[in-house]
Amino acid sequence: MAPPPPPLSPAFHGDGHDHESCVETALDRAVRLCGERGTRLTDMRRDVLELVWRGHEPIGAYDLLDALRTKHPGAAPPTVYRALDFLIGQGLVHRIESLNAYVGCNRPEHSHASQFLICESCGATAELNDPAIEAAVQRRAAALGFEVGRQTIEARGLCPRCREAG
Repeated sequence: MAPPPPPLSPAFHGDGHDHESCVETALDRAVRLCGERGTRLTDMRRDVLELVWRGHEPIGAYDLLDALRTKHPGAAPPTVYRALDFLIGQGLVHRIESLNAYVGCNRPEHSHASQFLICESCGATAELNDPAIEAAVQRRAAALGFEVGRQTIEARGLCPRCREAG
């Protein structure tokens, strides 16, 4: 039996989405997971994670740095990149390769390949986390004798809101 589909990405929820609760849930989950894994979610790492989750659009490292400086005036680029490296390593954040930007992961409990839907109009990004897509890529790659080291798929188009406004 196939696993249940992952939850709908917060980026494509309707107007009833409780964003504050979404951010708090992500932060609470991060604290719990880091504790279970024996790693430390420092204040700086937590602040970077919170900034990533504040919007459902990908955010660049220098935008994070600018926002971080309101609370940590001495923050420098290496500070942000170290925090992002940690958060990515823990599966709490993903890097959107084509945008050189970061988004929060809504399923950090399990290591997974990522598939992203990126709205070309508003920038909203949804993570699919579909194991069937991951398996299909692995299967076809293996048939070609190719060993996949890391898998990130990005699809661009229009989100529901932008399509309706269209």
